[in-house]
Amino acid sequence: MNNSQELQEALVNITNRSEMSEFLEGLLTERELSELEKRLQIVRLLNQGTPQREVAKQLQVGIATVTRGAKELKAGKFSSILTQEL
Repeated sequence: MNNSQELQEALVNITNRSEMSEFLEGLLTERELSELEKRLQIVRLLNQGTPQREVAKQLQVGIATVTRGAKELKAGKFSSILTQEL
């Protein structure tokens, strides 16, 4: 099993919000966690139809980061999390 698979397996085996919080706080720095949260916000805002430049301005991130999120959103990479929120 490679490193990516190990991480995926660890995430899949987390059964509740408390375990997830503990795992993420143990694995990531505060800044890394904040960056992940922003990337999720990027996808949500783009999915709601917010223009890329507005997303970048609102979240104070680079347009390249937003564009990457838009590309992955178009590719359907976030469909499972976005449909759960509806």
